[in-house]
Amino acid sequence: MASSSQLHHAPPFRAEHMGSLLRPQKLLDVRAQIRDEGISEEAAGLPAIEKESIGKIVKTQLDLGFKAVNSGEYNRTRFWGLFWDELEGTTRLQDADASMFRLYHPDVVSLIEKDRKVMPGDSVIAGSKIRYPANGTKSNLAELKEVQAFVPKEEWGNIKLTVITPAWFHMRYKQGKAYTPEAYSNDAEYFADVAKAYKAELQVLYDAGLRNVQFDDPGLAYFCSNAFRKGWEEDKDNVGTVDELLDAYIKLYNDSIAGLPADLHTGVHLCRGNFIGGRHFAEGAYDIIAKRLFENLNVNTFYLEYDTERAGGFEPLKFLPRNKNVIVGCISTKLRQLEDKEATKAKIYKAADFVAQGSGQTREEALKRIGVSPQCGFSTHESGYPLSDDDQSAKLALVRKVADEIWGEP
Repeated sequence: MASSSQLHHAPPFRAEHMGSLLRPQKLLDVRAQIRDEGISEEAAGLPAIEKESIGKIVKTQLDLGFKAVNSGEYNRTRFWGLFWDELEGTTRLQDADASMFRLYHPDVVSLIEKDRKVMPGDSVIAGSKIRYPANGTKSNLAELKEVQAFVPKEEWGNIKLTVITPAWFHMRYKQGKAYTPEAYSNDAEYFADVAKAYKAELQVLYDAGLRNVQFDDPGLAYFCSNAFRKGWEEDKDNVGTVDELLDAYIKLYNDSIAGLPADLHTGVHLCRGNFIGGRHFAEGAYDIIAKRLFENLNVNTFYLEYDTERAGGFEPLKFLPRNKNVIVGCISTKLRQLEDKEATKAKIYKAADFVAQGSGQTREEALKRIGVSPQCGFSTHESGYPLSDDDQSAKLALVRKVADEIWGEP
């Protein structure tokens, strides 16, 4: 999608959710069996169970009145999926030394193992030049096709695929550590190849019927964090300012989507972390990045976390251009208590008033560029989250009810 002066609608829809949904126990059990017993996915029966589970959750979403349905991310164990592992030139790290990381990066601050001084879990760097494979990647396309199997073809354009930000495996690393010296000599070279890989992937997905993509990007919200900004300033290894890094990421996005078909809806979801147990990683209002981000990032829609005071007020929405949408994430996936419907509607109207103020519109005109959603997914990792299936259904039903009462449309 090149930057467009036209407002894109349907997608996004008035009622949205952010992607991940609670996994059924049957799916969790078979994945545990694969890990614990070392058997193959086929021997454990994972493909059939995954397909069955996706079919059921697609039906659940449709029954609840959601148009932008997805797989619930049931194909994944973590929200970022396997795309980066499938690119040529990437090297997966396990228990990398802490000296590789920005120890003030919110994810790293929360996840670093204090005694061992290593970064737990897997991470990826460029060991050689990043290239899109000649025969393509597998996971995103397979996920899209699994959802399409349960949606009428005339509605395939509504399906939403969540894709990890192209900056995911850069921001956490110290200057120059996202790639080996043999692979790249600077960030600009690295970003150029990442953008080419993303553009190739999005074109393949478009050709397969995708018209609705949501980039998941906690990192953009971390630029709102005073703690991260302070850490950046104190890190003498950094080249340039923290806002120049934000500009570089905006350019990376724009290069990744430039020239793609205009009917491919693109959005970016900002949150401050949604780790196991509903744990957040950062806080900070959008004010410090809003004007730069909303005006310069060439996506159609911003999906913004607004469930707690951690995200600040709605004032930054004054900077939302007339050709862009905002989905207000004011329903919490971290707390079981169901939000009050009227209070939620009041938040949407308040957000609309600031959008209207910034663009010289009426509230009614501004509402045409707004939707409502939970602030994040319900199960960013495959298990360990506080809500039950009934809680999740109640939250999604509330999103749909609020949308119906404000807009009366999908």
